[in-house]
Parts: sequence; structure tokens; C-alpha cells
Amino acid sequence: MSKKDYYDVLGVSKSATEKEIKQAYRKLAIKYHPDRNQGDKNAEEKFKEAAEAYEVLSNTEKRSRYDQFGHQGMGGGRGFGGGFSNMSDIFEQHGDIFGDIFGSAFGGRQSRRSRVAKGSNLRIRIKLTLKEISEGVIKKIKIKRLSPAPNTEYGTCPHCNGTGTITQIANTILGQMQTTSTCPHCQGTGKVIINKPSGSDSQGMIYKEELTEINIPAGISEGMQLKIREKGNHAPYQGIAGDLLVLIEEEKHPDLTREGDNIHHDLYISIPDAILGCNTEIPTVTGKAKIKIPNGVQSGKILRLKSK
Repeated sequence: MSKKDYYDVLGVSKSATEKEIKQAYRKLAIKYHPDRNQGDKNAEEKFKEAAEAYEVLSNTEKRSRYDQFGHQGMGGGRGFGGGFSNMSDIFEQHGDIFGDIFGSAFGGRQSRRSRVAKGSNLRIRIKLTLKEISEGVIKKIKIKRLSPAPNTEYGTCPHCNGTGTITQIANTILGQMQTTSTCPHCQGTGKVIINKPSGSDSQGMIYKEELTEINIPAGISEGMQLKIREKGNHAPYQGIAGDLLVLIEEEKHPDLTREGDNIHHDLYISIPDAILGCNTEIPTVTGKAKIKIPNGVQSGKILRLKSK
């Protein structure tokens, strides 16, 4: 099923300002918020859809990439802001705006939540040929990342009863004061390990090699970075995996030079061919192309082959 256009999701134009995008998201977030639509799966999907659109369009870099490449430029699947798998993911990413939108009416939702652990990001470099950049390509690479070891079991933290926080009441000269702090036993996750398999670390994690598909959109540039969501290291305590950051490098071509979206080739010809003109072949990204050199051509003359 194809994704909806992010601008259509928020109901704004492609020239919408940052303020207009935020206002549009506010309205949808209030309308489809889980606390107002308990048990409504359709509202939950629209809530996630709006959050996904806002994550991309509220970020200048992501919005620019989306405007240029569409959903394909977001890494495909759950790439650049390519979707949220659960509500915890949304509240973690947009916690500041939810507090701003809902205030005390809904703001307590996050304070009651245990902290969701998130794994660290992984960074890799991928070299692409001019042909791969021109046409787009799917790369399959092996990545080692932290994952829960088989048979690892987690349980509710007995110190905070799964809330991730510990509340203490102290008597002071001003009366009783209540303080809430992150549980030091589970670091706010609300979970502890109850079965650690042999060979795993203290959190039941091991390194596993996995085959990962990376969808590279056509027209990508040297130095551009793709973010593949949740393809980084897994988090312990059944948390959210980090992201895979892919830095693009362009392999040098022996005969062609890229300048923006155009390809340049320096062609050397003899003086008789320059005077009389000739037909010859030149290399392109996809193979050889025939070209006619007009008679009397001057050194430095640029000839253009459209769509090549």
C-alpha cells in the first residue's frame, strides 16, 4: 500500500511555513490522540501517520530531501521518519510538543511512563558508482549489531514496580516534600534482567551479524546521509533499536565527472577532425553514445546530450 503525501496528511500546501505545519499537526494530534480515542485502531493509525508527517516536514533537512525524492528519499520502509512502530516511539520523539499541546490534561501521560531504552546508532559508508547514483540501487550488506541473546528474559523492576521512577517523601522545616527520581536499579526502564544467557553481556545482549537491505534513491549526492530507522543496535529491556546512518560516497569514474545532475566528459580530437568534423563515440553512465562533431569546432566547445 502506497504512503500518503505528507503535505496531504497534515492538510497543508508545499509552501507551508514551519508555524503552519506545527499548527496543522496540533489539530490532528488533538483529534486522534489515544487518550481521546481509546480502543480506536483507525484513530491510532491516523495519529501515527500525522506524527510521521510532522517528523519529516518539521525538519528542514528531511523536508528538503522529501521534496526532492519523495518517500523513496526517506530510505523506504521505516527510513527517514519512515513510520512509528508504537506509541512510545512517538511520545519519545515528540515529547516536547505533546507537553505544549496538551498541557496538564494529557501531559501526565508521559510522566507515568517508564523510560523506553533506545539502542545506539550505527554508522557505515557505502560507495556508489555513477550508474548506481543515476538509477538508484538496493544494496544488501551485512551488519553486526547488538541484539538480545536467545532466551534472555526481563521482568518488572521490584524497586519501582515497573514505573521507572522512585518517589520519596522527606520531612523538612517547610513540611513534607515529595521528590521523584529515576529508579537507579533499572535506569528508568522499569525492567530488570532475570535470565542472562551464557556469553551475553550484563544486559543479556550479544553481537549478531544480519543482512540488511538499503534502498538508495536515484540522484543521491556525495556526503548525503540516509537514516534507516531501528536498524542500529538493539536496546536492552525490550526497548527501541537505534538507527543505521549510511554515509554516501561516490566512486570516481575513469572518464566522467559529475557536476550536480550533469555529467561531463573531456573529448580529445585531432586537428583534421576539428576542421572537417567527424562522428565518434563517447562514454556515458549507461554505455556508449554516438556524437557528431561539427566541422570547424573550437577547443573548449561544449556539446550537450540531453537525458544522458
